[in-house]
Amino acid sequence: MITDELIQRINELARKKKSQRLTPEEQVEQQKLYRIYLDAVKQQITAQLEAAGIKPKAHVCQDGCTCHRHHLTSGDDTKH
Repeated sequence: MITDELIQRINELARKKKSQRLTPEEQVEQQKLYRIYLDAVKQQITAQLEAAGIKPKAHVCQDGCTCHRHHLTSGDDTKH
């Protein structure tokens, strides 16, 4: 869930990164916060598309997987 506190902390770390270096702990925190934010945005978009009647297309991976997820990694669609 995207909260005001999440956005504020992301922005705080981004400003600090521009003006000085982040500590290793802050870098890890920033990556986690970015992932939380991006996952929430993806969930919101998916929900809106599904509410509009738009469903993702199914695919079959080269390894025969029928997971119906888009999980292409580095151009190799056999990794999950």
